[in-house]
Amino acid sequence: MAVGDDVYLAVVRLLAEYAAVVDAGDWDRWPELFIDECVYKLQSRENHERGFPLATMAFESKGMLKDRAYAIRETLFHDPYYQRHVVGPPQVVAGDDGRLDAEANYAVFRTKPGELTTVFNVGRYLDTIVRTPEGLKFASRLCVYDSELIPNSIIYPI
Repeated sequence: MAVGDDVYLAVVRLLAEYAAVVDAGDWDRWPELFIDECVYKLQSRENHERGFPLATMAFESKGMLKDRAYAIRETLFHDPYYQRHVVGPPQVVAGDDGRLDAEANYAVFRTKPGELTTVFNVGRYLDTIVRTPEGLKFASRLCVYDSELIPNSIIYPI
């Protein structure tokens, strides 16, 4: 079922806020874009299309997202880099249970200090979004990347 312009605009705003939060490295705000019982996965297109469960990143609650945010800030050691998201306009449909299903293409660019910017990750978001008293939030975000090859470490969420 198609959604109205006001709902569509709210979804666009949520996707834009997500990109801004991750690009800014605001790791305290990132988990707050999700409900408590959420799913976040970064998975290859091949595994997704074949129905294989293996994912590069897989978190099954807001608590796990908070743990990842803590690890990024406090425990992971890596060469610093910046991410910049470009997110296409989403396709949004309303589900029978009041949830919204959205799909949007994305490209993430990575810049390491003193180096040229490179294409880091490209794919599509498959989102399940719910209405909460605080506004729209992700119940599920599946990031399906197209490439069969990825960098040896992905530190930040896509």
